[in-house]
Amino acid sequence: MRLEPMPSAEERIKEIDEELAKTQYNKNTQHHIGRLKAQLARLRDAIELRRSKGPKTAGYAVRKSGHATVALVGFPSVGKSTLLNKITNAQSAVAEYKFTTLTVVPGVMEYRGAKIQILDLPGLIKDASKGKGRGREVLSVVRSADMILLMIDVFETNIQVLVEELKTANLRLNQRPPDIVVAKKNRGGIIVNFTTKQSVMDEDLVKDMMNEYGHTNADVVIRDDIDEDQLIDYISGNRLYIPAIAVINKTDLVNEAYLKLIQKRLKEWKIVPIAAEKDIGLEKLREDIYNALKFIRIYMKPQGKDADMVEPLVIKDGSDIGMICDSIHRDFRKNFRYAQIWGKSARFPGQIVGLDHMVVDQDIVTIIVKR
Repeated sequence: MRLEPMPSAEERIKEIDEELAKTQYNKNTQHHIGRLKAQLARLRDAIELRRSKGPKTAGYAVRKSGHATVALVGFPSVGKSTLLNKITNAQSAVAEYKFTTLTVVPGVMEYRGAKIQILDLPGLIKDASKGKGRGREVLSVVRSADMILLMIDVFETNIQVLVEELKTANLRLNQRPPDIVVAKKNRGGIIVNFTTKQSVMDEDLVKDMMNEYGHTNADVVIRDDIDEDQLIDYISGNRLYIPAIAVINKTDLVNEAYLKLIQKRLKEWKIVPIAAEKDIGLEKLREDIYNALKFIRIYMKPQGKDADMVEPLVIKDGSDIGMICDSIHRDFRKNFRYAQIWGKSARFPGQIVGLDHMVVDQDIVTIIVKR
């Protein structure tokens, strides 16, 4: 008796993709589709892990600088290089043909005291996540960014192609991780506890999908109304959640009615219309980038002296005094005694606080360290 060879991971992925495409989603097929999606994600993760351990291909070496890094992602010839040259100190090659940028070109945009690194990347095309057009190398750079600018041409607005390529590369745009806690244990099977009403998931579906990933004993607490994809994202543990803004370039070539149609079609996105070559909309874009990165400005006051109100310390929202110490000098946290605060986070002017005190925008801070 001749045994048929087991299908490879790639062949199995193709089979599952085909089955998902022809299976209509309804209450009767919901569990089957959930298991298939979990199998598909597990197989893709395994292939990616195998690839990461294999021979290394030449990638793009980018040294991060500034307070944050923003990746310019778009199809070839949408004006990324022109935009980079306009809003930063960089000089990227500009030409009216595809694939002008063959490497990663960095530039620094200075705004409200923040130094923001902008990366002009080679154009992303369909199937980039599968390696087409050096897509994997481009996406590896995108994964290191703090924010993504999705740039599209006013005449080529299919932003979903870019989103799908980023999604396949395990990037989740403008989302937050689902509120799920999984505590593994040695016995007792899968116990599921929902703390909020579910639109899609039920206990059996969660158990089935956990089992597909090889989890047989665990306590699962789900605090959000989630779907199958969000559960898979959590179980996989390798998803990155990154803020993104959609930028429409060359808007000077269309009338306002046409632009409104595009904005209506892309209503789920924060849209920034610009014409990079004509300097239209660039100041608004700078402001939106700064706001999306959630920076705050802290003014440092040396003990016994006036605060420096000209050069603020730029840090991320949600920072505490300990993080300010880390950003000033590596020994400040170790030698910290106390801090004084003036501003909205202080209960009274000059309040004495510790390392865990959360600061807010435009606070004035004095750090006292041991001598």
